Amino acid sequence: MPEPWKEGGLTVNLEFTVTAEEAGIRIDRYLSDRCSEVSRSYLQKLLKDETVLVNQKTVKSNYKVCPNDYILLCIPEAIEPEIEAEDMPLNIIYEDKDIILINKPKGMVVHPAAGHYSGTLVNGLMAHCREDLSGINGVMRPGIVHRIDMDTTGVLIVCKNDMAHNSIAEQLKEHSITRKYYAVVHGVLKEDEGTVNAPIGRHPVDRKKMSINEKNGREAVTHYRVLERYRQFTYVECQLETGRTHQIRVHMASINHPLLGDSVYGPAKSPFRLTGQTLHAGVLGIIHPRSGEYMEFTAPLPEYFEDLLRKLRTT
Repeated sequence: MPEPWKEGGLTVNLEFTVTAEEAGIRIDRYLSDRCSEVSRSYLQKLLKDETVLVNQKTVKSNYKVCPNDYILLCIPEAIEPEIEAEDMPLNIIYEDKDIILINKPKGMVVHPAAGHYSGTLVNGLMAHCREDLSGINGVMRPGIVHRIDMDTTGVLIVCKNDMAHNSIAEQLKEHSITRKYYAVVHGVLKEDEGTVNAPIGRHPVDRKKMSINEKNGREAVTHYRVLERYRQFTYVECQLETGRTHQIRVHMASINHPLLGDSVYGPAKSPFRLTGQTLHAGVLGIIHPRSGEYMEFTAPLPEYFEDLLRKLRTT
């Protein structure tokens, strides 16, 4: 995003000029297509708050853009709430002065966000690590260099200083980190192993979801391997080559094998009493930021996952 500037008393973050090919669509959809990092509902709020200008005038969400319309998008500066340190039990796999590896439980949100300002992993880390967390991702996500979904369990690395954060971030960017996940998917996979190579981006209609998006998606590659087959399900290992939001969930659903328990990308109802998708980050391998040595960390399957596998083996 370019440096913002002042115009008409507002701080402008982005500017667009509508082409003839783009004309005729609602402005909220136009902006949503052009600003994939901003939700459509938030863009509609900005339009309602009159911080979007079209040819120097405010418009409503249902305004249809015209050729050569000059649009200024003004995003107010976020006011970040103060995040409190909270004493809570943390399942620590490994810790030194640079990094800490946590086995995250199901139901725990990684960092504070709207609706989740307490009880997150960050709240617990702030109590455990005190001042020793990297600051690159700001006050809302200290130490967080990557994350896993609330209902996904397993290994997560947190950085205690900016040197470690930059190192791990670069490894993530280069796809050199080993990340193996374990999942139960609907249906019986015929092949023993395979690869899904399909770009992932925001869903064109439901902005809370991700989808295979050939036009606006980012490269995404998932390798999978069958571990066990059951009558109606398959237990698989998925190794990430890239790390897009909901990558395994979207990729496995795209080949008609959605994760068991995933009501977002799979069936709404599950034959088992589950809370969210059956997905566990079991292995994380990195080059240590300070020593330069390869280190691999594992987290055992959670009890609910082991119980599920035992049931599947006997049905």
